Amino acid sequence: MSDLVTPTAMITCQGGTFQMGTASDHLEQLQQRYQIRMKDLFTPEMPQHLVKLSPFAIDIHPVTNAQFYAFLIAQPEWRADQIAPHLHNGEYLRHWPGAEYPAMLANHPVVYICWPAALAYAAWVQKRLPSEAEWEYAARAGQQQAEFPWGTAPADPQRANYAASGIQTTTPVASYPPNPYGLFDLAGNVWEYCLDEWQQDYYTNSPHANPIAGAEQLLHRKAIQITTRRVIRGGSWGGDPLNLRITYRDSHPPTGAGPHVGFRCARTMAAATDIPT
Repeated sequence: MSDLVTPTAMITCQGGTFQMGTASDHLEQLQQRYQIRMKDLFTPEMPQHLVKLSPFAIDIHPVTNAQFYAFLIAQPEWRADQIAPHLHNGEYLRHWPGAEYPAMLANHPVVYICWPAALAYAAWVQKRLPSEAEWEYAARAGQQQAEFPWGTAPADPQRANYAASGIQTTTPVASYPPNPYGLFDLAGNVWEYCLDEWQQDYYTNSPHANPIAGAEQLLHRKAIQITTRRVIRGGSWGGDPLNLRITYRDSHPPTGAGPHVGFRCARTMAAATDIPT
């Protein structure tokens, strides 16, 4: 197999404690900076709170079309013509002509994907989706004061693929500089599915260690039975600078295959009974 269809290389994160989210007293400042009146766009990332994570590894970039195609060859029940209808919205892999991706998109992140298929791919490569806390920890890369994966500098088209870039579609993975951990595409290109169930006020009562919203549901129900909205992170090619922020939270239905949402994988590096593997 070519390098395009082997599982993505991973970076190991040692874990530990970090401040997740945004301090509540920054709300007014954020509204002014981004010229946004709606407080509800920011309040889900508040309050800032201390989180402890076990060691984990995370893919250096989102899963590509070529990599997902290799999965479909091995697991044909996830092909567009075979997948169970209730798992998607009718748009699953709609940009693929027939059973194969367009050749020019081999190294682009796979999109028009549903959350159950992302879980299935991750299991196939002996990984899983990252928790929301793991995603933020990796995106922050030890930069507690950073607003974006690259640091404090404002968003610009040299750093990420987002609305101001004018591309209006995906770009090949790793087309922009990585964050200090060596991770690509954490801002823009595609939103990324996390394990977590979307709970707008989750930060007000989330566990201190290895938090995952809806963890009990993940442990005791099959993915195909989960219908609640899932957390997505990172913004996309159509997003604004607001969405590219490390702490910004949004949600997406698990069946919601669309052109702006993809995923990357993670793996538990040490025993942690409260993180599903």
